[in-house]
Amino acid sequence: MSIPTYTLNDGTTLPAIGFGTAGLRGDAAVEATTSALEAGYRLVDTAVNYENEREVGEALRRSGVPRDELRVTSKIPGRHHAYDDAIASTRESLERLGLDHLDLHLIHWPNPGRDQYVEAWRALVYLREEGLVRSIGVSNFTEEHLDRIIDETGVAPSVNQIEVHPLFPQDEMRRANEDRGVRTESWSPLGKRQAPLSEPAVQAAAEAHGVTPGQVILRWQVQQGNLPIPKSATPSRQRENLDVFGFELDDAEMEAITALGRSDGRLFGGDPDSHEEM
Repeated sequence: MSIPTYTLNDGTTLPAIGFGTAGLRGDAAVEATTSALEAGYRLVDTAVNYENEREVGEALRRSGVPRDELRVTSKIPGRHHAYDDAIASTRESLERLGLDHLDLHLIHWPNPGRDQYVEAWRALVYLREEGLVRSIGVSNFTEEHLDRIIDETGVAPSVNQIEVHPLFPQDEMRRANEDRGVRTESWSPLGKRQAPLSEPAVQAAAEAHGVTPGQVILRWQVQQGNLPIPKSATPSRQRENLDVFGFELDDAEMEAITALGRSDGRLFGGDPDSHEEM
């Protein structure tokens, strides 16, 4: 299966869809990630706070996929935002993963109440210069957070990974990312338990194109230029989620799915201006 790629603002590339590992632990994490790699995923997303970096690393080795074909992402937790802590945290992530570099490293949440995310960003800039990280980015940053780190360092993130799904399309934030040359990655791209799989707009598109409702939503993501990172531990669903590049939604279908958005569409109280994740 041929997966398109995006070229980031630093010249590196990422596949247009990736595999998320949040919530996968222990043997289940190893098995699911190995299966995803066998299915054709080449971008794998983990984090310190997922507590599965060792398992993801084991899956990477077990898969036999050449390292230069893989794109591995991890994330710095809030408790490690201080400059030296962010550097140490990254080295620990590399040790757990068994890698000599990360392809993409993100600040997991800005935690603005603690006001250390600029320190963490400066650490990521240093880590990129040292070659321990190829691309650097952020997660759950608002327009204000983006502007602050860009203004204070002169370096724009390559990626901003945010909550995006049909019930929470984040049009304004996606435009803010685009205006700054930042690629939007979508976490929980289907909407988890609230996934609108039975909504008429999604069902109609699925029937029209001979695909599943989940494939319709992921296609909606990629047609907007988002990079979704769906998670599934089921091999057949993994393959299905990856197979979204053989059809195209028309403008009316895209608009009908976007129209499902609602003001209370967040999956939980994850407002980046107030939510803290340590």
